Amino acid sequence: MAIPHRKLTVVGAGYVGMTCAQLCAQKGLASEIVVIDIDEGRAKGIALDLNQMAAIEGFSSRLVGTADPKDTRDSDLFIVTAGLPRKPGMSRSDLLETNGKIVTQVAGYVRDFSPDSFVIVVTNPLDTMVHLMRVKTGFPPKRVIGMAGVLDSARFSWFIAEETGAHVQDVDAMVLGAHGDSMVPMTQFCTVNGVTLGHLVTKDKISAMADRTRNGGAEIVNLLKTGSAFFAPAAASVAMARSILNDEHRMLPCAAFLNGQYGFEGIYMGVPAILGAEGVEKIVEVPLDTESRIQMQKTAGAIQKDLELLRNLALL
Repeated sequence: MAIPHRKLTVVGAGYVGMTCAQLCAQKGLASEIVVIDIDEGRAKGIALDLNQMAAIEGFSSRLVGTADPKDTRDSDLFIVTAGLPRKPGMSRSDLLETNGKIVTQVAGYVRDFSPDSFVIVVTNPLDTMVHLMRVKTGFPPKRVIGMAGVLDSARFSWFIAEETGAHVQDVDAMVLGAHGDSMVPMTQFCTVNGVTLGHLVTKDKISAMADRTRNGGAEIVNLLKTGSAFFAPAAASVAMARSILNDEHRMLPCAAFLNGQYGFEGIYMGVPAILGAEGVEKIVEVPLDTESRIQMQKTAGAIQKDLELLRNLALL
């Protein structure tokens, strides 16, 4: 199958970035995939390794490793993974200043060299960094989105599958709100092949799975000890990129800019959205019960707190 003539750039050659590049190549999302990192040798080494992998896997994408932002020129889409990863005991907000400076730098060359591109932000703290990316690029909000809910929902889905004994592909889970400790697992909308979760497990077990989802990233950080999750975050990012580039119109939970939806104005937050050739083509509003509304207010407050810190650091 012929690969569309388009260009995709992965910013950051860490574990998430290199896995994104691999998945994009194997799924044929672009004829040229650029991996850019301040460590030029690492970026070039990953690109060369993946190009040699093509002889075995049979994909046709050509990968380029670089440290020069000019090599990203005319990219159709960026997946931004660059940034300091969490270490045990760190929160996503601890990363605010360092990663804010990185995102600001990346936004500069995205804006200057690829003014018509889409941007998927993976860098933590996610909801704050995607807001910063939009401000610094000046792009329309529909073209700048954050990878959040796809990953959080995937984690919730796995925990549900483990608890119920069902296949994970039969599980539909939904997680809204910030990509962090204040996220809001929407248990009333979770099903296993159409059967609501409440009919399958007790409230206590549902609550325990929701709590484990909120701490899903930290659990992996504590197990790895020297890094953070990368397989599932990369897969989530590539699913979003694929829906945009291939105009699939998938409804995926992601950090999207809210303009009155769910009662919030002017912030990015995880919500269900239709992703297609225009980026965020529609934000889907689902009915919230009283408890969910309270949790959404809390998660919005956590995001606003980080945005205020960015302003105090003169980054926003």
